[in-house]
Amino acid sequence: MTPKRRRLWLLLSSLGVLGVAAALVLYSLNDNLVFFYSPSQVAQKHPGPERRFRLGGLVVEGSLQKNGQEARFKITDLKGELPVVYRGLLPDLFREGQGVIAEGTLGADGVFIAREVLAKHDENYMPPEVAKALKESGRWQEGSGKK
Repeated sequence: MTPKRRRLWLLLSSLGVLGVAAALVLYSLNDNLVFFYSPSQVAQKHPGPERRFRLGGLVVEGSLQKNGQEARFKITDLKGELPVVYRGLLPDLFREGQGVIAEGTLGADGVFIAREVLAKHDENYMPPEVAKALKESGRWQEGSGKK
């Protein structure tokens, strides 16, 4: 084998190894991506039961029920609602009518099983995804930080 041909094979094999490494990294990142959906988008897209995603919107007034460490409530984007079950301590600022983001999976019965719940942390803050969903529904007043 000539030196020129040897360099060519070395270059091609290096590119192949680099391509496989890039494919493995992209595959790994895809498994860790967490998408954001509003309740109406969940109704349209029907993510699978094993698909982890974030659900955002407002906690429906009068929907919060606590039973020990378990909390049940509904999240709305003012177009649709989705029931949520969370086992654990809710954030101190969690209240009905406030913006929240819950991360978890959708159960076979249509109830969102949250692993983590995040609540807004001051009067003017709304998670960007929730604000976008409220703007799309026409219920957001710019600059007010509230619905």
